[in-house]
Amino acid sequence: MDAMCRDIIGKTIVSEETGRKFGLVGNLDFIIESGELLSLVIEAPTKAVEQINLETDNKGSFLIPFSTVKSVGDFIIVSEKEII
Repeated sequence: MDAMCRDIIGKTIVSEETGRKFGLVGNLDFIIESGELLSLVIEAPTKAVEQINLETDNKGSFLIPFSTVKSVGDFIIVSEKEII
Protein backbone atom coordinates (compact mmCIF):
# COMPACT_ATOMS: atom_id res chain seq x y z
CA MET A 1 0.00 0.00 0.00
CA ASP A 2 2.81 2.45 0.87
CA ALA A 3 4.54 2.09 -2.50
CA MET A 4 1.28 2.67 -4.34
CA CYS A 5 0.56 5.78 -2.26
CA ARG A 6 3.98 7.22 -3.08
CA ASP A 7 3.40 6.48 -6.78
CA ILE A 8 0.05 8.30 -6.84
CA ILE A 9 0.77 11.38 -4.69
CA GLY A 10 1.86 14.36 -6.77
CA LYS A 11 0.35 13.10 -10.04
CA THR A 12 -1.99 15.29 -12.08
CA ILE A 13 -5.69 14.32 -12.04
CA VAL A 14 -7.28 14.48 -15.51
CA SER A 15 -10.85 13.97 -16.74
CA GLU A 16 -11.30 10.95 -19.01
CA GLU A 17 -14.07 12.65 -20.97
CA THR A 18 -12.82 16.23 -21.40
CA GLY A 19 -9.10 16.13 -20.64
CA ARG A 20 -9.56 18.90 -18.08
CA LYS A 21 -7.03 18.94 -15.26
CA PHE A 22 -8.41 19.02 -11.72
CA GLY A 23 -5.17 19.46 -9.78
CA LEU A 24 -2.64 17.19 -8.12
CA VAL A 25 -3.10 14.26 -5.76
CA GLY A 26 -2.14 15.71 -2.40
CA ASN A 27 -3.10 12.73 -0.28
CA LEU A 28 -5.25 9.62 -0.17
CA ASP A 29 -8.24 9.06 2.08
CA PHE A 30 -8.56 5.41 3.09
CA ILE A 31 -9.79 3.12 5.83
CA ILE A 32 -6.76 2.18 7.92
CA GLU A 33 -8.07 -1.21 9.06
CA SER A 34 -8.84 -2.56 5.59
CA GLY A 35 -6.67 -0.36 3.40
CA GLU A 36 -9.70 0.44 1.24
CA LEU A 37 -9.10 3.64 -0.75
CA LEU A 38 -12.01 6.06 -0.49
CA SER A 39 -10.89 9.19 -2.29
CA LEU A 40 -8.09 11.30 -3.73
CA VAL A 41 -7.46 14.57 -1.89
CA ILE A 42 -6.82 17.35 -4.43
CA GLU A 43 -3.88 19.69 -3.94
CA ALA A 44 -3.61 22.88 -6.03
CA PRO A 45 -7.17 22.56 -7.45
CA THR A 46 -7.81 24.13 -10.86
CA LYS A 47 -10.80 26.23 -11.95
CA ALA A 48 -12.35 23.04 -13.41
CA VAL A 49 -12.83 21.71 -9.87
CA GLU A 50 -15.17 24.60 -9.08
CA GLN A 51 -17.42 23.56 -12.00
CA ILE A 52 -18.17 20.10 -10.63
CA ASN A 53 -19.87 19.19 -7.39
CA LEU A 54 -17.12 17.59 -5.29
CA GLU A 55 -17.24 16.69 -1.64
CA THR A 56 -14.74 18.35 0.68
CA ASP A 57 -12.98 17.09 3.77
CA ASN A 58 -12.96 18.85 7.14
CA LYS A 59 -10.04 21.03 5.95
CA GLY A 60 -11.95 22.20 2.87
CA SER A 61 -9.88 20.11 0.43
CA PHE A 62 -11.76 18.71 -2.56
CA LEU A 63 -12.18 14.92 -2.76
CA ILE A 64 -12.52 12.73 -5.83
CA PRO A 65 -14.03 9.29 -5.12
CA PHE A 66 -11.49 6.55 -5.79
CA SER A 67 -14.23 4.56 -7.51
CA THR A 68 -14.04 7.07 -10.41
CA VAL A 69 -10.33 6.38 -11.08
CA LYS A 70 -9.98 4.65 -14.46
CA SER A 71 -6.19 4.42 -14.78
CA VAL A 72 -2.96 5.35 -13.07
CA GLY A 73 0.08 6.16 -15.17
CA ASP A 74 1.79 9.47 -15.86
CA PHE A 75 -1.58 10.97 -14.93
CA ILE A 76 -4.51 9.84 -12.80
CA ILE A 77 -7.44 9.46 -15.22
CA VAL A 78 -10.87 9.81 -13.62
CA SER A 79 -14.38 9.54 -15.06
CA GLU A 80 -15.90 12.99 -14.69
CA LYS A 81 -19.40 11.72 -15.48
CA GLU A 82 -19.20 9.30 -12.52
CA ILE A 83 -18.31 12.16 -10.15
CA ILE A 84 -21.29 14.34 -11.06
